[in-house]
Amino acid sequence: MEFDVAIVGGGPAGSTTAIALAKAAPGRTIVLLEKATYPREKYCAGALGGRGEKILAELDASPKVPSVPLEGISFRGLGGERKESVGSIGRVVRRAEFDHALANIAASRGVTVAEGARVEAIDVEPAGSGDISRARARVTTSRGEYRARVVVGADGVGSTVRKAMGHGAGRLRAQVLEVDTEPVPDDRARSMLHFDLTDHSFSGYFWDFPTLVDGRALHCRGIYRILLNNEPVDLEHRLRERLAHMGLDLSRYKQKRFAERGYEPDLPLATNHLMLVGEAAGIDPVTGEGIAQAIEYGALAGPFLADVLAGRAVLPSWSDVVRRSRLGWDLRKRTRMLPHFFGELRAVSERFLVGSGGSPLRTGIRHFAGHRQSAADMAVSVMGAGAHYMAMRLGERSRPAIPAGDRD
Repeated sequence: MEFDVAIVGGGPAGSTTAIALAKAAPGRTIVLLEKATYPREKYCAGALGGRGEKILAELDASPKVPSVPLEGISFRGLGGERKESVGSIGRVVRRAEFDHALANIAASRGVTVAEGARVEAIDVEPAGSGDISRARARVTTSRGEYRARVVVGADGVGSTVRKAMGHGAGRLRAQVLEVDTEPVPDDRARSMLHFDLTDHSFSGYFWDFPTLVDGRALHCRGIYRILLNNEPVDLEHRLRERLAHMGLDLSRYKQKRFAERGYEPDLPLATNHLMLVGEAAGIDPVTGEGIAQAIEYGALAGPFLADVLAGRAVLPSWSDVVRRSRLGWDLRKRTRMLPHFFGELRAVSERFLVGSGGSPLRTGIRHFAGHRQSAADMAVSVMGAGAHYMAMRLGERSRPAIPAGDRD
């Protein structure tokens, strides 16, 4: 079967790319290849920030699914805990329902949605005349072959398209383990996302998010670890201990393990016929947030692909399009922050987020929510971070040295 564009992966990145392309270039033929059959389970905590919600609203593509509305975030680290609410910031969804609804919206826009189409191989067929614009990529799936001028990899951390481009697994990988449990008395309000960074024995954090499972008000709890070193970390043991402190027994719940991939600024995201979006391209390595970024990738990719198909752009320039975008700027910033946030400046970063009058945490929440932030607001946060860091360093230098014989 012949299409202008074949999109591998029917999650938020793939469906949003299809919807945005259908809007930007009506009449183009698009196929969305999903290896499973909807509704399929997708392991994910499900926090969808307002940034993603606004993009879907602009595309008139907001899935109407059960969800938990969010108003704020609580953060626990060195120095205590801080809670900040700034109004509506997003919602928690279940990916089985959300992804299915978004794919249905794509289908309603004329996109061919092929379920149960597991990709087995991807090959580029050169044009007989040598004109690369006439070449096609052949995607072999469990449902047959699909040929397209462009193949978009929206197929997540194990991306087949990424492998076909010759890329490895990536250096910014994360391990995640989550479970859904009943509430406990110490849970924060159900309008809050909670992050706990007090365990410094690994590069990551614990979380507690409100969720709805078959109409039941539960909590998704988990552990996120970015692989910054080769030290082994037993995620199951760490999560079991934390749940035990809450009076919960890990063995009672289904354990959901998955991996994530962070954005690498220098990685080429496209060749002449293949390109990457969403987690196949890379998401936020600090928090692991991915749904809103997947949607942002898709919203960028749709108009860009329309230009490529019309001869106004070339596919390899996709890397530059991402770098120049707000999304690319944000992902580069977070990638640069990673070794500091979970490295030598971790204690400083946590104290700054808990202290400083709540300004830095509010800035982060507004970003998650997609709220407008003035240059003055950003400057206050940056200046506050610098002042806090300098105060911490000066305080360390002013402390008297401890004689060697008195150290533990």
